[in-house]
Amino acid sequence: MTPPTRAGTVPQRRDRRDSRWDEHRRARREQLVAATVAAVGEHGPGVGMEEIAAAAGTSKTVVYRHFADRGELHLAVCTQVAGQLLEALRTAMTSTEKPRQMVAAAIDTYLAFIEADPELYRFVVHAPAGDPGADPIAGLSELVGAQATALVALALEGAGRPTAAAEPWGHGLVGLVRSAADRWLSSPEPMPRGELTAHLTDLAWAGLSGVVTRTTNEETR
Repeated sequence: MTPPTRAGTVPQRRDRRDSRWDEHRRARREQLVAATVAAVGEHGPGVGMEEIAAAAGTSKTVVYRHFADRGELHLAVCTQVAGQLLEALRTAMTSTEKPRQMVAAAIDTYLAFIEADPELYRFVVHAPAGDPGADPIAGLSELVGAQATALVALALEGAGRPTAAAEPWGHGLVGLVRSAADRWLSSPEPMPRGELTAHLTDLAWAGLSGVVTRTTNEETR
């Protein structure tokens, strides 16, 4: 017989029960996030909680049992989307050791990601009503900026230059691409993704090449 604690309980047995419920809650939250993504695809970024509940085959009461409010559900969707995008960008930016190709691959990956599901992207980047000052993907921008900073630093080291410029360049690139991509997504007549990728790569590289190119003018392409 397991000895009780001072409070007269058996923590091991309670912990096992809690663990089973934790797994159930985690799985249910994942299902509701998936249902939200599906509902956004059907109804657009302004999807309502009733439509989300319907997509999940349940009621709003059940949704609110797992998420305190729409903001918490929105954050869970943002976290999932951010993880997927960050992984895609990391793969793109480490697919080559040539700086210009690295920039082009990262830009095209970002544009391809939002082009594939623009409604979900709009849902992610717009905070729920009542919290207009929030930036749902600010954390993602920081992570991507940090990744870009590390890669620019490597390029600077390879060129025999100080790495002080790595951080402003890395985060500056993220801001440039995100702003241009948001405008592209809202344009009534957007240019083909390949053209935009080329334009943004040219613009970014016009500045970057000056700090990552060897003083001997070694070819970096």
